Amino acid sequence: MKLVVQVKLLPTPEQAAALEATLHACNRAATHVASVAFDTGVKDRNGLQKLLYADIKATFALSAQPAVRVVNKVVDAYTTLTAQARAGLLGKATSKRYRSAMSSPVSFRPGAAQPFDDRCLSWQQDARTVSIWTVGGRMKALRYTGSAGQLKVLHAHRKGESDLVQRGGKWFLIATCDLPEPDVMEPADWIGVDRGIVNLATTSDGVNYQGRGLRRYRNWCARKRAELQKKQTRSATRRLARRSTREQRHATHLNHRISKEIVSVAQRTGRGIAVEELDGIRDRDRVRLRRDQRGTLSSWPFHQLGRHLAYKARQAGVAFLEVDPAYTSQRCPRCGHTEKANRPTRDHFRCRRCALAGPADTVAGVNVRDRARSAWAFVTMPAPATPA
Repeated sequence: MKLVVQVKLLPTPEQAAALEATLHACNRAATHVASVAFDTGVKDRNGLQKLLYADIKATFALSAQPAVRVVNKVVDAYTTLTAQARAGLLGKATSKRYRSAMSSPVSFRPGAAQPFDDRCLSWQQDARTVSIWTVGGRMKALRYTGSAGQLKVLHAHRKGESDLVQRGGKWFLIATCDLPEPDVMEPADWIGVDRGIVNLATTSDGVNYQGRGLRRYRNWCARKRAELQKKQTRSATRRLARRSTREQRHATHLNHRISKEIVSVAQRTGRGIAVEELDGIRDRDRVRLRRDQRGTLSSWPFHQLGRHLAYKARQAGVAFLEVDPAYTSQRCPRCGHTEKANRPTRDHFRCRRCALAGPADTVAGVNVRDRARSAWAFVTMPAPATPA
């Protein structure tokens, strides 16, 4: 199982300057390679390396292995762009976004991340230092730090490339780790998780992950975005980009915290985790929202929360299942009666047949749990014996 671990570098001012010069040189070289690849149509590793390997080393003062990593970085960028276009993630072929992405070469920011393999970067785990190639020569005894859990995983399972990243004046290494696949335990029962745009996650146990503080933060971010968008200046655009990155980090942090708590409860109680398939979640809920609420309430990365739940459950050996989301918020878990009127408001559920009442999101979580029970029984059903 692949996992990435981020550690913080602690460079001296001289070391930081050398790292910055290295990052800038690699990204200038990558932009040059991307431009040549776009003009010539050569976008495979062997072709680009044969065409530009000597030029990269001579022009940008890169040694052999960093030059190879730059070529691979460009090839991966074009591969990703092509995959996004084929999947429709850039819009239709006639859209402005699609034309802008496909009609010009890929470019790299001066501070964009740069991959290093074991020939360019070595780890001294006991001393908590790394030795890394730079344009000024090999830099040794560069200290790093991280949480105890991160360092334990890093030292035991690191394998493959590590990315050098500069973010907010700080330096990080993001290392790839290859962990052994744990055995998934047979669940004694399931925890149903309902995700939504107001309550981020509600479990069948009645635990609700939302909070007034989070709602205030999201409303405040929406107001700030609106204020900056009205200005339409370069500085406002830069501030919008920084604010967007900050909001994404905040959302990722909360999704990590929520998923960690749910997986911990499931592991402790011997249960599996079941979630809804979320295709079209915003379309299903948007009909109940005013226009001025859509940006605020529909801006949460629900699929990221699902991915976090999936990989954390997999890492802990907890069963994970996605079930059909149809009518989970309208179906009565006691008598099975399904009707839109069962949910008179967004927050409340009351069955029109048996009068079962409760929080709507908790009822949805219970329905998700019940569907997981049925689905798991079907999945684990022994295959029928074939006649002799």
